[in-house]
This record gives sequence, C-alpha cells and structure tokens, in this order.
Amino acid sequence: MARTRRTTEDARDKKYERLTEWAGLRAGDPVDVDGVAGRGLSFSFLAHVRNRETDEAWVEVVGGRNGKRDVRSFRPEQIYQKGALKKAKHQPSLAEQPGLPLF
Repeated sequence: MARTRRTTEDARDKKYERLTEWAGLRAGDPVDVDGVAGRGLSFSFLAHVRNRETDEAWVEVVGGRNGKRDVRSFRPEQIYQKGALKKAKHQPSLAEQPGLPLF
C-alpha cells in the first residue's frame, strides 16, 4: 500500500510545478484577491501552481473571513499586492507586473 501511495505522489509531483515564491511574493505574504467581496477578508500567498501537461496556472492562498484558514485557488490575474485594490487608480496585478516592490 505504501508503494502505491508513493507512486501516486511521484506522478503528482511530475504533473504539477508548485512554487512558494512567485512575482516577488513568498509563502505567508499578505495579498488581495480581486472578485472576492466581503468584510474582514484577509488572504496570504501560499503557492503558485502550474499544470505541466495543460500549462494552466493558479495561485493558492490561505485565509478568508476573520480567523478562517481555508485554502483557496484563484487565477493569477486576480492576485494583487495588499492594499492595491483600495487605491484610486488601477494597480496592475502581480501576474501583469511581477516583482513590484511590496509595501
């Protein structure tokens, strides 16, 4: 049984590329997510994941309402520096302009 589990994990590792650093972010850095409305929402970057077979990509974040620690996935275009969505003029997402200086 352990052999089957390891084989499945190996296949998963080959199919997905998972980076804990992406576009100037490191795991645990606070981010804003566009298209998610609600009071008291806070998210932290977890990982950027790419499916090597289909070239699809998404960003995993952890958080939600006050005190929640749910893991959720969003398109890279929805991920912004913390506070960027509250500014008057549009700030580019981290997918559009990676490596922006974080404030």
